[in-house]
Amino acid sequence: MNDDVIIVGGGPVGLMLAAELTLAGVRPVVLEQLPEPGTEHKANALIGQVVRFLDHRGLYQTLGGPGDRPQPTPAFQFGALPLKLSDLADNPLYGLRIRQADLERHLERRALDLGVDLRRGHRLRELRQADDHVSVQVEGPDGDYEMRASHLVGCDGARSGVRKQVGVPFAGFTDPSVVSRAAHVAVPPSSISTSTAELVLPSGDRIGLYAWHRTERGAYAVVPYAPGVVMVSVIEWNGPPIADGTPVSIDELRASLSRVLGQDLPIAAPTTPGPHLLRRRYAANARVATAYRSDRVFLAGDAAHVHPAVGAPGLNLGLQDAANLGWKLAAQVHGWAPPGLLDSYHAERHPAAERVTTHSQAQLALMSPGPAITALRQVVAELLETPDATAQITDLLAGADVRYRMHHGTPHALTGRFAPDLDLRVGSRATRLADLMHSGRPLLVDLTGSGHLADLTDAWRDRVDLVTADVPAPPPADALLVRPDGYVAWALGPDGTDDLLDALTTWFGAPRPRDSHG
Repeated sequence: MNDDVIIVGGGPVGLMLAAELTLAGVRPVVLEQLPEPGTEHKANALIGQVVRFLDHRGLYQTLGGPGDRPQPTPAFQFGALPLKLSDLADNPLYGLRIRQADLERHLERRALDLGVDLRRGHRLRELRQADDHVSVQVEGPDGDYEMRASHLVGCDGARSGVRKQVGVPFAGFTDPSVVSRAAHVAVPPSSISTSTAELVLPSGDRIGLYAWHRTERGAYAVVPYAPGVVMVSVIEWNGPPIADGTPVSIDELRASLSRVLGQDLPIAAPTTPGPHLLRRRYAANARVATAYRSDRVFLAGDAAHVHPAVGAPGLNLGLQDAANLGWKLAAQVHGWAPPGLLDSYHAERHPAAERVTTHSQAQLALMSPGPAITALRQVVAELLETPDATAQITDLLAGADVRYRMHHGTPHALTGRFAPDLDLRVGSRATRLADLMHSGRPLLVDLTGSGHLADLTDAWRDRVDLVTADVPAPPPADALLVRPDGYVAWALGPDGTDDLLDALTTWFGAPRPRDSHG
């Protein structure tokens, strides 16, 4: 066996997975067919629980996050309807502004610093599975070669060659009559009002920046990108089919925006240095792989799911795939994975993808034209003025509505959910739960001070770290067992009947024999 895990695809998901495996003591090789990092404009921000996971790895401030910890966003949108979040008692919708190209650059640097073997300009040609390994044929700059590894993960995007080679269906639909166009364009500087965050049209009408707007002819958004340059996105329904490979132009975007706005906006190609976005795609494209695992091959990120981009859920979903899979694969490589651990990857992440697919399709439907949709929007807008409906939709957008099933019994209220952000004191040192998760190891936090948990968990100390801590405020539980991906596997408190030894065995394997505890 040459390597532990082969990762096909060196985008954000593949790089995050590589880092997670390396933290767990596994040697991944990343095969990326692009010779240099991509410069194509994609996402502008991270939204949802992935922001807190990045905090768990010490990356939040590195990636430009303000303050010492993630803060929930006070407002958002659902289907181009305003979503006021400032009054929510427990707002789970965290945000971090960062362009995907910058995110990828940071993640690549981190992976290389950890010692990841990243091979740019290397393309997977063929893979074959055997009982005890995966072998691949790779086309590299210096010729073809063969590799073998215990497992392989396809992080190679929506057109995943890995998914196609293992024959996993990509279930869902694509509607070519719903077309999204987006581009960086130059606008007259005088048309942008920074004080009111508005764009002034030639007619004198004003439209808000940074948000989607819906008309009876389609939907559009205008977001400042650089001085004199904005990103314009337009979605139209029921248009004539356009071949996927047909080139897109600024004139095409201008005409689309004019149809949706009902008036012309003077836009032109930017004269500033690029690269600049100019893209057309099918907006109504929703597909989820029917299986995230095929024997020794796994799928993550866009290789496992695609969905409408409204609400920006893609990186939240894909990076959490990597967080979920990394420690489980490492456990298998190290030989202590309990039965069913690798299958739990599909069991946990497939429903998460289905939820994202559901809410992104629902949002796209709410943005579509027609009087019936206008009436529906009025009803939904009224619902979103109620705290309960706002809280439910916000949980859905953040991914906080997905609760993993951890083990049998009545779970504590925290079990199966992302761990709370706790301020702690360990000895004389003030710290946070997120800081204790930087190593990527499972963590048992004892807030009782009794020492009893140390006796119970001694047989897992090679796999699970134990920290005894105090909290300055009443804690939500007396103890927490937190998986490497940030989710609570067990909690101690009066509201549940969680069994710690059952949780440890379920997620971290059988205890070591007594004579090997030394």
